[in-house]
Amino acid sequence: LGLTIGTLVSFLTLNKSFNQPINQVSQQSNAIIMALFFLCYSYQFVYLAIGLFAKPKKTEAAALRRRIAVLIAARNEEAVIGDIVQNLNEMEYPREMYDFYILADNCTDRTAEIARGLGANVLESWKDSPDAPTGKPIVLQKALQTLGDYQNRYDLVMFFDADNLIDKNMFAEVNSQYLDANGQADIIQCYLGCKNKKGIVAMFYYMTYTITNRFFQYAKSRLGLNSVIGGTGFAVSAKYLYKRGGWTAMSLTEDFELQIESTCEGKRILWNHNVRIYDEKPTAFRASFRQRTRWAQGHWFVAFKNTGKLFRALFQKKIRFSEFFSTFLYMYSLTPYVILMFQLAMGALMQIFVWLGWLPATPKTASPNSWLTMNWPSIVLFFYSFVFLFYWADWTDNRCRVEWKKFVPMLVSVFLNTVLAGWAQVVGLFKHRKQNQWVKTEHKIHDKDDMTVNFDVAAPEPEAEAAAEEETVSC
Repeated sequence: LGLTIGTLVSFLTLNKSFNQPINQVSQQSNAIIMALFFLCYSYQFVYLAIGLFAKPKKTEAAALRRRIAVLIAARNEEAVIGDIVQNLNEMEYPREMYDFYILADNCTDRTAEIARGLGANVLESWKDSPDAPTGKPIVLQKALQTLGDYQNRYDLVMFFDADNLIDKNMFAEVNSQYLDANGQADIIQCYLGCKNKKGIVAMFYYMTYTITNRFFQYAKSRLGLNSVIGGTGFAVSAKYLYKRGGWTAMSLTEDFELQIESTCEGKRILWNHNVRIYDEKPTAFRASFRQRTRWAQGHWFVAFKNTGKLFRALFQKKIRFSEFFSTFLYMYSLTPYVILMFQLAMGALMQIFVWLGWLPATPKTASPNSWLTMNWPSIVLFFYSFVFLFYWADWTDNRCRVEWKKFVPMLVSVFLNTVLAGWAQVVGLFKHRKQNQWVKTEHKIHDKDDMTVNFDVAAPEPEAEAAAEEETVSC
């Protein structure tokens, strides 16, 4: 890490005074964190015009239909499994052109029974031994092995989570985009919507996904860059999946691993902004911390494992420099959070030393006022992202107008969850070598009053969609 190198250099060039090293280290860390935050968020200046003004491209409906296999991993999901099975039974796509499979992973509840009762194909998976690892990557691997010659039976394999809901025209839209790409689409990621947003925790997820869908994913796609695979709502070419040896991404962030490996192979990952999946988000801080820690563990592991591979892909001209730079920046996008946590901890420690009388005074560059002075550009950019860009994206994509009564809770949500997410990145970094322990996120939202989507109404036709643009909705 840059911070480690900077800290060592600072200490090696200091005199014997204890106060002077702290002063210089603090100053250096302030400069590093400001530069990293600016670098990691400055992509928005490039993507801004696209996200603000460019309209998503509409793909012409294709008469030709590709066969699709749908895999839904489920671990004790009896509370929500019925919703997605019913959803999949009602898709606006010829029923003989797609099959869906519920992958019951060591379920001890009624998940498999409920899914079968609603007409789903169910593939049950059990641990090979009591100590054997389990989790989503393993059940996906076993499912593809069980399906056998899926590369001959299907053109695309789509992946969802058991708590998801799906736009009913998704298969038709993905099919059209895949055909329109003329063989240049290896993976297609659909818009990552949120099933719920009530509460301080879920609100933060809704905000971040709303921003990144438009100002990151969509903007990158318009520039011809690969999209980020979001763990659900994505389709992979069956032939490409088979060529890879089935499901081989086995880290805690199997989606990110697939994304990086595919990019390094020169494959194309497209973004579809027209149809979306709705994913249930945690509503409690504890559940969110566990999920974010798992994400961080997998993210750091994949980043460290594939950095050399990414450089080789650039030197071997498998990818353009713009793709390399975009991917590298995303691979290490968690670094500013780690440095921020270190810096805050160091500032707090220095203040404790002052209170105990071990230091004469808090070094100027470690004081709160100095911290704000040094980091104000990053802070302004951060809140610009979470206020202006959020409101713009929420209106543009979701037709939700600004509700000022939610502004203060929104800021509280951003502050608390940013600290939580930052700490999760630190924990994930220290635990990144542990990739065998999958911690399940509990899903329970079934009441339509708690959802952001109502599937009693079918996906809007183009005429209804145009009329909706004239409406103002309070979300």
